[in-house]
Amino acid sequence: MVAEPPGWARRAMGVLLGCGTSLLWLLYFAGPGALLGPFFLWPRTRGRALALLGAGARRLTGPERMRRTVLLGDRFPPPYAREPDDRRALRYLAARTYTGLLSTVVIGLLAVGAVLALVLAAGVARSTTGWRELAPQVLLGAVLLFLDLQGLASLGALDARLAREYFGPSEKELLEARIDELAASRAAVLRAVDAERRRIERDLHDGVQQRLVALAMLLGRVRRNRAPEQAGALLEQAHRESTDVLTELRDVAWRVYPTALDSLGLQEALGGVAQRCALPLRMDFALPPELPRPVETAAYFVVSEAVTNAAKHSGAGRVRVSLTGGTSLLTVRIEDDGRGGADPAGSGLTGLHSRVAALDGRLSIDSPPGGPTTIIAELPCV
Repeated sequence: MVAEPPGWARRAMGVLLGCGTSLLWLLYFAGPGALLGPFFLWPRTRGRALALLGAGARRLTGPERMRRTVLLGDRFPPPYAREPDDRRALRYLAARTYTGLLSTVVIGLLAVGAVLALVLAAGVARSTTGWRELAPQVLLGAVLLFLDLQGLASLGALDARLAREYFGPSEKELLEARIDELAASRAAVLRAVDAERRRIERDLHDGVQQRLVALAMLLGRVRRNRAPEQAGALLEQAHRESTDVLTELRDVAWRVYPTALDSLGLQEALGGVAQRCALPLRMDFALPPELPRPVETAAYFVVSEAVTNAAKHSGAGRVRVSLTGGTSLLTVRIEDDGRGGADPAGSGLTGLHSRVAALDGRLSIDSPPGGPTTIIAELPCV
C-alpha cells in the first residue's frame, strides 16, 4: 500500500534507477545463469543449481524493495513484509528485468524524440524548415509522445503490481486474511451477545427480581398487619421500593437498548449517559447531520460501557468524551484521569473490541499504570 505520494522528482529518480537495476539483473541471468545453465540439463544437479540461482536472486530483491520504499513511496504491510522464497524471487527478478528493459527502451525513445524536437526547433529558428514540413512532423511527434508516455505509465503500473504481488500480500493471501478476520469477528460478536444475555439475566435476577420479592413481602405484611400506623409505614416503604424497582428496571432497559437513540438521536441518548454517570462527565460533539444507525448504536454502547468501567474501576475524578467525524469515519475518544492499568483482555474491554470489530472498526486502548486511560474507537460510516 502507498502512504503519501512522493514528488515527481523522486518518482523519476526511482524509474531511472529501476532501469539501471534491470540491466544488472540482465547481467545476473546472463552471467551466473549462463554458467549454471548446463547443470539444469541433468536432473541430479538441477535442484542444486536452481537453489543457487534462486538464493542469489532472493538477495537481489532487497535493493528492489528499498528502491520502491524510498523513492516510490510503497509501504508493505508488516504481517506480509517478507522475503520471497527462491522460486518467487526468480520469477520476480525475471519479470522485473523485462519491465525494466522495456522502460529503458521507452525512455530512450523519449530522449530521441526530445533531441529531434530540438533539431526541428533549431531548423524553424534558422528558417530552414517551412510550415508545410513542420505541421506533419509536429502532429506525428505529438502522437508518438502520447504513446510513449502512455507506455511508460503502463510499465510503471505493471512494475508496481509485480512488487505488490511478490513483496506484499497476494490477492489469495488478502482473501484468506479477510476470511479469518470475518470468522474471528463473527465469533467475537457471538461471545459478546452471549455475555450480554448473561449480564441482562444477572441484572434481572440479582436486582429487579430481588426487589420485586422484597416488595411482595412488604405488601404481604401490610395485608396481615391490623395496626393502621404500622400499615401506613409499610405502605410508604413499599412505595419507595416500587420506585427503586422502576428506576433499576429503566436502567436495565437502557443498557439493553436506549429508546432515545431512535427518537432523539445519538447526542441526546449520550446525554442520558451523562446524567446517570457518577463522575463529572464532559462531552464534545462534532457530528455530521446523519449517521448510520449501526454506527450510532455502536458509538452509544462504546461510550456507555467505557464510562461505566471508568466509574467502577479506574478511581477517576473526571471523564471526557469527544465524538468527531464526517461522512466516512466516526471517531469516539474517552479519557479519564484514573489510575490506569486497564486490561485490554478483560471482559468489559473485550466487549468493546467485539462491538467495534463487528463494523470493521478499530479500537485502541492506552492505559499505562498510574493513568490516564484513553480509549479511541474508529467506526467506518460507509
